[in-house]
Amino acid sequence: MRRQVEIKDHQREIYYFRLRLAIGIGFALILLFILLGRFVYLQVVRHDYYQTLAEKNRISIVPIVPGRGLILDRNGEILARNYSGNTLEITPNKLNDSLEATIEALAKLVAITPKDRKRFKKLLAESRDFETLLLRNNLSEDEVARFAAHQYRFPGVELRARLFRDYPYGDKTAHLIGYIGRINQSDIDQLDEDDVAGNYRGSDYIGKTGLEQSYEAILHGKTGVEEVEVDAAGRAVRMLKRTPPVSGSTLILSIDAKLQMIADEAFGDYRGALVAIDPRNGEVLAFVSKPTYDPSLFIDGIDTENWDALNNSPDTPLNNRALRGQYPPGSTIKPFMALAGLHYKARSPDFKVQDNGVFNLPSKNHDYRDWKEGGHGSVDMFKSIVVSCDVYYYGLAMELGMERIASYLTGFGFGKKTGVDLGRRTEDGFDGESSGLLPTPGWKMRRYKQRWYGGDTVTVGIGQGYSLVTPMQLAVATATLANNGIGYQPHFVREIRGATPKTNPVLNYPPNVDLHIDPTYIDLVKRAMVAVTQPGGTAVAASAGAPYQIAGKTGTAQVVGVKQGEKYNASALSERHRDHAWFIAFAPADQPKIAVAILAENGGHGGGTAGPIARKVFDYYLLGKKPAPIVLPVVRAAASSAVSAASAPIDAPTEEEYD
Repeated sequence: MRRQVEIKDHQREIYYFRLRLAIGIGFALILLFILLGRFVYLQVVRHDYYQTLAEKNRISIVPIVPGRGLILDRNGEILARNYSGNTLEITPNKLNDSLEATIEALAKLVAITPKDRKRFKKLLAESRDFETLLLRNNLSEDEVARFAAHQYRFPGVELRARLFRDYPYGDKTAHLIGYIGRINQSDIDQLDEDDVAGNYRGSDYIGKTGLEQSYEAILHGKTGVEEVEVDAAGRAVRMLKRTPPVSGSTLILSIDAKLQMIADEAFGDYRGALVAIDPRNGEVLAFVSKPTYDPSLFIDGIDTENWDALNNSPDTPLNNRALRGQYPPGSTIKPFMALAGLHYKARSPDFKVQDNGVFNLPSKNHDYRDWKEGGHGSVDMFKSIVVSCDVYYYGLAMELGMERIASYLTGFGFGKKTGVDLGRRTEDGFDGESSGLLPTPGWKMRRYKQRWYGGDTVTVGIGQGYSLVTPMQLAVATATLANNGIGYQPHFVREIRGATPKTNPVLNYPPNVDLHIDPTYIDLVKRAMVAVTQPGGTAVAASAGAPYQIAGKTGTAQVVGVKQGEKYNASALSERHRDHAWFIAFAPADQPKIAVAILAENGGHGGGTAGPIARKVFDYYLLGKKPAPIVLPVVRAAASSAVSAASAPIDAPTEEEYD
C-alpha cells in the first residue's frame, strides 16, 4: 500500500507568519503609543497637578495658631489673658489599644480626675475619631517628665504646649467678657458662611459669648503656617518656609474694673442688674448682672453636673439681665413723661391736679389708685416727680395719648435696641440685647387682635401695663436726659491696639441723638430729680451725707397685679412675687459724669434697695474711695426745703412707702 505524502505550501505559511507578526507588531505599537500618550498626559498635560501632589507628600503644611488678644479695662487692669500650659491629648484612631485601656494606663502616670473623663467623653461624642482631643490640661512638670519617659508605649497620645484663656475677675465680669469654647459644627458652618474658615486651621477655640464673641475676628488674630519637608514615615526633615502668625489685637474697654467690683458687691444677695454710663460720650463704666457664673467652666466644655446646676437654677445665672432682661419701668418713666407733656404743651410747669388717691377713668368706670393712700393733695409737675404721684401721670397719659407718648419716648431709646457692642456681630450690628417694648394701638392689634383701650394708656403713664425696658435701655435714656437731650450710642470698647488696618474699626462715637429739649424743661425735670434724693423725696437714702448732688428717680415694677380695692402687701407674697425695685440717677447733678440704671429683682422699693447701691457706685467713681456701708436714715413727715416755692409742702413717705 502506497503512503500518501502531504506537500506543504511554504508560500502560504510564510504569508500567515508575516501576517501574525505584523498584527503582533501593530498591537505592540498600539500599546506603546498608549503608554507614550499616557506618559505625555501625566508628565506634560498633568505635570502641575501631580507635581503639587508630590510636593504635598513631601511637604507638610502646619498651621501656627496665633495668640489671642488681651482684654483690658480703662486703667490697664487685665480682664482676659492667656497662659501657657502642657496638655495631654489623644487621637483615637491612632491608638494600638482600646480607648478605655489607654486612659487607664495613662492614669497610672498622670492624675486623671472624673471631671477630666466626663469632659473627654463629651468631646469624643461631639468629634470624629481622627481629631485630637484633650484629656488633661495643666500638667505639672513631674507629670510631663513621667509621661515623656513612657511616651513610646502610647502611640496616638501626645504632649502639647498650648495657650489657655484666663479671666482674673472670674464671675464678676462673666456677662460682659463672656468666654471662649471649643469649636463645634455650628461654629464651623458659620465660619464657612463668613468665608474665614481658613484662618481657623489648627484652632480649637472660638468666642462663644460676650465681648469674646463680639470681637472674635479682632481677638483671634491671623493664623501662620510652616512648610516642613517630611520623609516617607512622615517625620520632619527640615523647615522650608515659615509665615509667622499675627497675634490678636488688645481691646481697651471703657469699663472700670474696680467700679465693676464695687457695683457687683453692692448687690449683696439681690438678683438684678446695673448699667453705669458716662453721659458725655456713651462709654459703659460698669455692667453687672446678678447672679452670675464662672466662665472658666465653659472653656473646655462644661460637665453635665455644672450645666444642670446653672441651667435649672431658679435664679437663672446664665441670663444676662442687664441686656436681655425685660421689666416694666415703673415710675422711672415719669421724668420722661413730664418732658413729653411739656413738649406737646399738654401740661405747663405750674398746672396742678388735685390728688385724692384715686384717678377715675369714666370710659371704663374704673378707679386707678395712687401708691399713697389718700393721695398727695395739690400736685404740680415738680412735685409730681419728687413724690412720684401716680394720679398726675394717669391724667397726663390720657391727655397725651399713646401715639404721642410712643413718638416722644422713642427718642430716648425706649422700645428699640441700643446697639451696644455685645453679642454676635451681624450686618445690622450686634444681636446680644432685647428691644424692650413701647406699646402702641397698632402693636396691640397685631399681637392680640384687640383694640387699644383708655386703661392701656393710663397704665403706660406710670410705667406699667405692656411697657417693658432693659436696664441698658433705661441707663441710655437716663444718660441722654443727664446730657440735656444729647445721646451717644453705648459702647464697651474704647480702643483697639495692635490691629491690622483691615480689622481695626474706627472707634468714633459722635452723638447719635439730639432731642433739642427746651432748656427750661430739662432744668425743671433735673431740679425735681435732685429733690427726689433730698429730704421729702422718695430716694433720700441715696444721697444722705454726700458731698455732691445726686439727681434720681425711684421706681417699682409690679410682678403680680393687685385687685381693685386691695392694697399691695409685700409680706403676704412669696419673695419672687414681690415688686422689682428700680433706681435711675446721675451725678454730679450740675455736671453729670456718670448715669446709672439699677434693678433689684423683688427688691420692693427703689429708694430703699437700689438707691444705696447707686450711692456706693457714685462714691467710688466721683470720690475715688470705697464708702462704708450706708445706714438708712429714719424719714419723718416734713416739708421739703428742696421743693420749689411754687410747690405745696410735700409729705415724706415712710421707708415702707418708698416708690
